[in-house]
Amino acid sequence: MELRQVEHFLAVARHGSFTAAAREVHIVQSALSASVRKLETELGAPLFERTTRRVLLTEAGRALLPVARRLVADAVAARGEVAAVAGLTGGRVSIGTIQALTVVDLPRELGVFQARHPGVRIHVRDGAAPVLAAAVAGGELDLAYLAADGPVPAELTTFARWRQRLVLVTHPGHRLARRARVPLAEVDDEPFVDFSGSGMQTMIHRRFADAGLRHNPVCEATNLPLLLELVAAGLGVTIVPEAIAERAGLPFARLTGADFTRTLFLAGRGREPVNPAARALLAHLTASA
Repeated sequence: MELRQVEHFLAVARHGSFTAAAREVHIVQSALSASVRKLETELGAPLFERTTRRVLLTEAGRALLPVARRLVADAVAARGEVAAVAGLTGGRVSIGTIQALTVVDLPRELGVFQARHPGVRIHVRDGAAPVLAAAVAGGELDLAYLAADGPVPAELTTFARWRQRLVLVTHPGHRLARRARVPLAEVDDEPFVDFSGSGMQTMIHRRFADAGLRHNPVCEATNLPLLLELVAAGLGVTIVPEAIAERAGLPFARLTGADFTRTLFLAGRGREPVNPAARALLAHLTASA
């Protein structure tokens, strides 16, 4: 069993698609399929159920998944230790981020870090906080900027944290557009544009339910720019971080009657990353914070 085969297996498991996985690992799909078939032959069991619409893990594939993640994480750490001896002239670091990160200019900070360590490869992944948290815990990511509506997951180590306020955003002609503060009860059954699959969506649903109000989603978006464009077009209102609302140039108001703040935090697996490149990036990010 070769490490590259394990990496190919993880890519297919992550995407649920041989086509998308081949794009990620930069090889043709036929070569990726051959690599996975060879791994299945060596292990003596099929790892994926190949349907017409999606590739699913078999029971054997699910059993291999945590072991494969540890193998790849250990290999990255080993490469990183060697790179550390050479003064970080090589190595790789992976970091995750939620889309609604407002407390750090992550592209700028990564640019500064890359200029200092040009030999280090940086992998950035965005996604929903629970998915990224699992990727950190499982060794797929070294670090991640996450959000929590409540306690920070116990299996993660927090290196920095901030509070983020969420506000109500409307289109300019909306009845609430000129208000600075709006009681949550006034948004009862209001047509809503949801940020699909996000921690913000879960938080908003919970606040409405706790207040005994009806959340009325009429449209969903999976990225923030589209979400705000849909609000500007008059499809409904939404709730996003205040800094994002300010940049969008749309009317927004603070909500009263419920707590619409949450914790943002930079997290890793342990007290200090094993990967030297990750240690260097963490030092840079915490210094800038």
